[in-house]
Amino acid sequence: MKLLQLAQELKSTQAALVLSEENRLYLTGFPSSNGTLLVTRDGNIFWTDSRYYEMACDAVEDAEVQLQDQLYAQVHEQLQKFGCTEILVEASRMTLDTLNTWRKMLPSYSFNVSNRLDRLTDSLREVKTEAEAEKMQRAQDIAEAALTELLPLVKPGAAERDLANELEYKMRRLGADGISFDTIVVSGENSSKPHGVPGERLIQTGDFVTIDFGAIYRHYHSDCTRTFAVGQPTEEMVNVYETVKRAQQAGLDCLRAGVAGADLDRTARDVIREAGYGEYFGHSTGHGVGVEIHEHPYAGPKSEDFLTEGSVVTCEPGIYLPGKFGVRIEDFVLVTASGHRNFCHLTKDLIVL
Repeated sequence: MKLLQLAQELKSTQAALVLSEENRLYLTGFPSSNGTLLVTRDGNIFWTDSRYYEMACDAVEDAEVQLQDQLYAQVHEQLQKFGCTEILVEASRMTLDTLNTWRKMLPSYSFNVSNRLDRLTDSLREVKTEAEAEKMQRAQDIAEAALTELLPLVKPGAAERDLANELEYKMRRLGADGISFDTIVVSGENSSKPHGVPGERLIQTGDFVTIDFGAIYRHYHSDCTRTFAVGQPTEEMVNVYETVKRAQQAGLDCLRAGVAGADLDRTARDVIREAGYGEYFGHSTGHGVGVEIHEHPYAGPKSEDFLTEGSVVTCEPGIYLPGKFGVRIEDFVLVTASGHRNFCHLTKDLIVL
């Protein structure tokens, strides 16, 4: 169905050349490190090598599967068959070297290097079906179960890296196909680094511990962040935490179809700014999630995206005080006409471990 939707957006003389692994996966339902997808109004072809051919024959949706042999000649043959003279490429994902190679091998065709194909695939991917949403919910359920198992281990003397590795193992053991990104477990002064890398630092009494984690289930990602206190937090720590919590809730409260990504960002950011911490929130408030951990729509100060019904977006404001501590709270949600459906069910009250 997704391939057919893309094909309907093309002119009869146009073909879409899809080389990126993420878009091939999304459009065909088949993951592989090797593959070439050609989409036209009159037919779709997927080529891959002998490593994937048999599996592709069983799994690829809405495209004829052919064994890759002389790829450029095979593509040329299909372009002639379908009467195509113009090839749309993934301008934002194709390297200049790859483009030059295709131009050299298919010199009689016009290559459209605008972002039209990118816009088409982005708009398709942005609106999730219920089946896609169910996979993302399953990914989040697995991640939450793994975190629940991990929390008793988050205590003084535990190393950040060991906790990150243990959480990733637990997600896989509970059914994840993989992890959405390298798990972040940062504590104390390290928690002031939004994308800090877990290291040998041992958790101490009085630390904040921020855990940013996600699971993959049947190619779809989850994304969630929670911050915990180990031992009783200071008044300043509680104030910062509660400010981030209010900002995150303000962002969630404004989430619905039609809202501009920049407005979502501003709504959450204003709470932090008014509390006097504006300079300590440097990243965007949200981003889309799907077969990639970062995709459209984006919610930052300069975003030009609008939230659409069926899109999935994070809401993840934070405050980061250099050399002291940081706090981030993140959910990801399915946008609806009147609001949103939250995939995350973990409490956002400050938990003291």
